[in-house]
Amino acid sequence: MEASLAFPTCEAAQFETETAILAAHATLLDNWLRMSTKTLPAQAEQTREIISYDPATGDEIGRARLTSPEEVKQAVMKARRAQPAWVGLSFKERGRVILKARKLMLSERDEIAQLISRETGKPAAEALSMEIVPTLDAMHYFAHASEDLLRPQKIDIGQYGLMGRSSQLVFKPLGVIGIISPWNFPLATPADEVVMALMAGNAVVLKPSELTPLIALKIAEIFRRAGLPAGLFEVVTGDGSTGAALVDARVDKIIFTGSVATGKRVAEAAAKYLTPVVLELGGKDPMIVLEDANIENAARGAVWGAFANAGQACASVERCYVHESIAPRFIERVIAETSTLKQGFGTGEAVDVGAMSNERQLQIVEEHVSDAKQRGAKVLTGGHRAANLKGFFYQPTVLTDVDHSMVIMRDETFGPVLPVMTFKTDAEAIALANDSVYGLTASVWTKNLRRGRRIAQLIEAGTVMVNEVVYTHGIAQTPWGGVKESGYGRTHGRMGLLELVAAKHVHVNRISFLPDLWWFGYGPNAAKLFAGLATNFTTGSLIRTARLLPQMIRRLFQRDT
Repeated sequence: MEASLAFPTCEAAQFETETAILAAHATLLDNWLRMSTKTLPAQAEQTREIISYDPATGDEIGRARLTSPEEVKQAVMKARRAQPAWVGLSFKERGRVILKARKLMLSERDEIAQLISRETGKPAAEALSMEIVPTLDAMHYFAHASEDLLRPQKIDIGQYGLMGRSSQLVFKPLGVIGIISPWNFPLATPADEVVMALMAGNAVVLKPSELTPLIALKIAEIFRRAGLPAGLFEVVTGDGSTGAALVDARVDKIIFTGSVATGKRVAEAAAKYLTPVVLELGGKDPMIVLEDANIENAARGAVWGAFANAGQACASVERCYVHESIAPRFIERVIAETSTLKQGFGTGEAVDVGAMSNERQLQIVEEHVSDAKQRGAKVLTGGHRAANLKGFFYQPTVLTDVDHSMVIMRDETFGPVLPVMTFKTDAEAIALANDSVYGLTASVWTKNLRRGRRIAQLIEAGTVMVNEVVYTHGIAQTPWGGVKESGYGRTHGRMGLLELVAAKHVHVNRISFLPDLWWFGYGPNAAKLFAGLATNFTTGSLIRTARLLPQMIRRLFQRDT
């Protein structure tokens, strides 16, 4: 593949020009050589390895192969050979494998949480709550519910049904699903999608982020021990060239989670083969706090929504709009809550905020905060790297006096920063929330649920929550995805499952001995009947259509008229 199509998979703030993108890639490579995942130059020809480092300590955790394009192609071919036998199994038989994998994951949850913590920097407790719990829930749900969710559906075809016709939708697996997953949720994001794809009858080839390959390999190990047939779930570890090779290997669908810039390149590369894609491309998610909100709980929600996972969630609260009448009290509570947070190594005890996952993302946070300060924003707490910690730690930061001229309110920051801005009216709050190229999630905080639902209907986002924040990604039954530059397509829930199958329409005419009214020939009486169908049949009225019965009967038995 051309070098221009080799793309990284990490989720990051967006770059405005291709020159900036290439420069950022160079920076990433430089950082990887020092502190994160990298290729070993001296052994490149023999081993082609990438190294995973703990972003909190800099310690090496382990190594994985840098899969070549030819090996990626072989993995896809292997998956394609294994898939027909898998789709031949019943949903119940597939579900048994998923539930066995779930049992193994549950029994090793603490070990897995520690691995997630070491490879991403997040607290182990957060790895449990935001990754392992949702994954176990999704495994249970789809193992039991997929058959019902994909059951053939009868289509109401109106008056055609009275003519002996019937239609239904049946759902068939696509074949091989390629998943390109990010570093911020390296277990939950790919594992949920793997489970859905497998339950739908597909095989899967997963390309994890080069920053978090070991977690993906752990997922594959669990499924292998659970008895998943060989070839059905392949993991190809590597860098951007590996992801590009996966698209080039002609899988049947790509599910990509990452940046807008990289997502566009994935879509462009996939378009060459007309490969469909699902793109989840991050967000700049707003939180609207109305004057009647429970201030204490809204403040706690804002702090968790902004600083969980060190702010590295596509659904993180990146813009907070508070009604001017309650802003002083709300901000006071936010600062008080923030001051209680303990920042440190994710593997440490009672740690709330861990390290960021890579230095480039930390630099983006620094750039956004610096721009805001230069334009007049006030830093109420934080605003710097954590001086007492050597890894990629940035202090939880609260900003006020911000506006939409600042980068911090427009570009995806993807770090532990909460900018707070005030508004006067509901209309102003809605306009501010919608003033973004992104549209992944949003939240509205109010005691008046009718008002909250009304505002939610007017916000441009794939998900809008009332008195809740971030976590709907962890609900297996609900869809996940965005609008505008947050991408298209859905994962999770029935809508996500339907992304992984082809809907086939089957139409049956039970009256096999009669011709259709609209077949040849086209005499004067036929034209008169067709005009009557246009006038009466298309209204859906049985009474009006009944007026045409004599003409229809003559037409059926006198084809030359």
